Amino acid sequence: MTINIPDTDQIDRAAQQFLPLLDKYNIFAFHGGMGAGKTTFINALCKALGVEDPTGSPTFAIVNEYALPNRSKTIYHFDFYRIKSINEVYDIGYEEYFFSGQPCLLEWPEMIEPLLPEDTVNIFITVNPDNSRTLKIELPD
Repeated sequence: MTINIPDTDQIDRAAQQFLPLLDKYNIFAFHGGMGAGKTTFINALCKALGVEDPTGSPTFAIVNEYALPNRSKTIYHFDFYRIKSINEVYDIGYEEYFFSGQPCLLEWPEMIEPLLPEDTVNIFITVNPDNSRTLKIELPD
């Protein structure tokens, strides 16, 4: 599956296209270089879901929690960029999040590759020469 985002004005449309995946899967690994738009897209997803809390990169906190207005779900947003050791991920109790049945949106999943569940959805964000973005989504087998 591929989602094209021609410019930031189209990011909300792209988030709406992505939403059905949140009904089928829980773990989403967002791959892309610095400035590719991982946090921006995750913020758009949260907005599309109706999250009212401020959203942003959990770079220093490692994980942010966003409650949906009806409290039916909690979105967990991780940023593993600053992880220096896989033990840090064990220390935050990643299992409680990953196996909670709640959506987990992961930035910099490469840092914790051995811990990713088999049913992880991988999203590869490419910045194109015209500054548009392409999301290539790989569903688990």
